[in-house]
Formats: sequence, C-alpha cells, structure tokens
Amino acid sequence: MSSSDESNIKVLYVDDELNNLLSFQAAFRRRFDIYIATTASEGLEILEKTAISVIIADQRMPKITGVEFFNIVLQKFPDPIRILLTGYSDINALADAINKGEIFRYIKKPWDQNELLNTILNAHDIYDTRRQLKVKMEELERVNNELNRFVYSTSHDLRSPLANIMGILKMAKIDAKPESAPTYFTMIEGCVKRMDVFIHKIIEYYKGIRLENEIEEVTFSQLFAESIEMSNMVNPKIRFTTNVTQQIPFFCDAFRLSLIINNLVSNAVKYQRAEEENPTVQLFAKVNDKEAIIQIIDNGVGIIEDHLTKIFDIFFRSSDFKNGLGIGLYIVKEALNRLKGKIEVQSTFGQGSHFTLIIPNQPFPITQVVDQS
Repeated sequence: MSSSDESNIKVLYVDDELNNLLSFQAAFRRRFDIYIATTASEGLEILEKTAISVIIADQRMPKITGVEFFNIVLQKFPDPIRILLTGYSDINALADAINKGEIFRYIKKPWDQNELLNTILNAHDIYDTRRQLKVKMEELERVNNELNRFVYSTSHDLRSPLANIMGILKMAKIDAKPESAPTYFTMIEGCVKRMDVFIHKIIEYYKGIRLENEIEEVTFSQLFAESIEMSNMVNPKIRFTTNVTQQIPFFCDAFRLSLIINNLVSNAVKYQRAEEENPTVQLFAKVNDKEAIIQIIDNGVGIIEDHLTKIFDIFFRSSDFKNGLGIGLYIVKEALNRLKGKIEVQSTFGQGSHFTLIIPNQPFPITQVVDQS
C-alpha cells in the first residue's frame, strides 16, 4: 500500500490518558488520518460525522471499558474494524470480546509501533475488502432486480407483435380477397420489424452488461459516419452536421462507445417532429489526452422536464411517446458506467434535446519491443 493510500486511512483512537493519544498521534500522523477522543461519547460523536475505518480503544477507562465501548460501536457502526489496547491480562474478557466479534485484535500496552502499524494496515485491508464486497452485493441485487423486470417486460413486448401477427393472419383468412393481401403483408412486416428491433436491443443489453472492456483506438469521424449511415436508412430527410477535433489518439471500448452513440443518434432521428421542415442532428467531438467531450443535439420533440431524471431507468417510456422500447437510454447509462463516463441532458419540450458525454481517454498498454539483434 502506497503512502498516498495510507493517508486516506481514517483511524480513531479513544483513551482517557491524553499522553497516550498525543504519543499515538505523533507516531502515526504522517501515515494516517488520525482522530482522537478522551471519552467514549467523544468517540461516538466522531463516528457520527466521519467514515472511520479503524477504531483503537484502551480497555481500562474510568466510566466504560474498551470492550463495552466496542459493544456499543458494533450496534451503531458495524463497519469499522476494532483494535483493543490493554495494559493488563484479562484473558477471559478478551476471549469473550473476540468471540462475540467486538474486536479484531488486542495489543498489550505499552504498544510496539511496528506491531501496531501492521495491525492497523491489516485491519484497514479487511475494512476495504468488506466495503468493496458490500458495494458488489448491492450492485448484484440491483442488477438482479432489473433482470427480473427485464425478463417480465421482454416476454410481454415480444408476445405483443406475435399476437398482432396472429390477429392479422386470422383477418386475412376471413377476408380471403387477393387484392387485400398487400395490406396484410405490410401490417405483418411492421410487426416483424418491431420484433427485430427489440431482439437487437436485447442483444445489446446482454453484451453491454456481460462483455469485458476491450480497449482499442477510436476515430470519432469514422464512428459518426457509421452512425449517420444507419440513421439515413431510417429517415433520409434528417440533415446531419459533424465537427470533430481529434489531434491525438483516443482509446476506449469501441463496442460500448458505438452503443452509446448509436442509441443517442437513433433517438434523435426517431423523435423528430413531423411538422419540422428542417430536421437536424448535430454531432460534436473534442478529444484531449484525458477525455473526449461528445455532444449530440437535435431539434426534435424534446423531453418533458419531469421525465429528465427518469429517462435512463430501464423500461421507462414517456407517456407521450409509447412507441419507444424503454431500453435504449438504459443501455447508454450502463455502457457509460463501464467506461466511467458521465452524461448531461438539456431539453426543451417541443424544441429539441442536447446530450453531452464526457468519456475518459483510457490508458493503452504499450507493447515493449525486444531487440533481437
């Protein structure tokens, strides 16, 4: 662990003897972020305000023992790792405290600086591991809940066009007029296309959450050109303008970045106003050694203000635009999370939307060339 990492370790030491506190502070203040308290109540106040990772307490204090203090701490603040300092041998009390989980380790006073240092570092490693595990568990729970919703909604959305096709076929059988066949074929084709779009979104969703990042060089002019080419097939009336400033290489997961761009451009095309005589979509990208700033601006229908905080939720569909699948912007958000990127949205209903993306320029490993001569 580097010294810069250690300086972020917050240690609370509770002891009624001020000399012990000052001695500890002098010994470790350059390595850790030290908090001291002369009473249990002062220690609890610090814990209320600060995210402490390691707590050290003296066993023999006037009003409360260290074990009793840790018992209170364990109920209110279970995450910090607890270390007990004791100047006398009370094996039964110490064993009971360890068995009940009140303390991680005990150290005899006067403490050895190296022993105490290593104990603090080990305690923080446990604290950090548990914290990361907790974050992972919360993330797994969130993904599991969203997956349950995804399965339910997907089954419903896939059955809907199939039910429509079955209804159209029944109508065609009853009608049985050759001249009506093109109309029925067109209706069936529309249902099949909608199902195909949804299946593609399912594949994007799966790849977006399952595949590992694969860093490669990205050229934004090419990325924009590919996205525009696909969008022109949907609505050739859209006028696209691009402005790319990229003098240096940009490294990123190209697949996830293309998912983000394609979904945002697709929405800009899909949600254009029917009455707009000059539908436009503007694409900007500016690259530096730290990040890429990408902007996608349209003059389409815009987003209702109350919906701006919800549009990235899975299966959220604006009440005014039910034809959307409610998954495109969720895919954007998840892909951005994997790229450690950010997104901002500005939109005026009836006038258009402005999406701004900030995506880190990922470090790319340099392959060392070995001189074979």
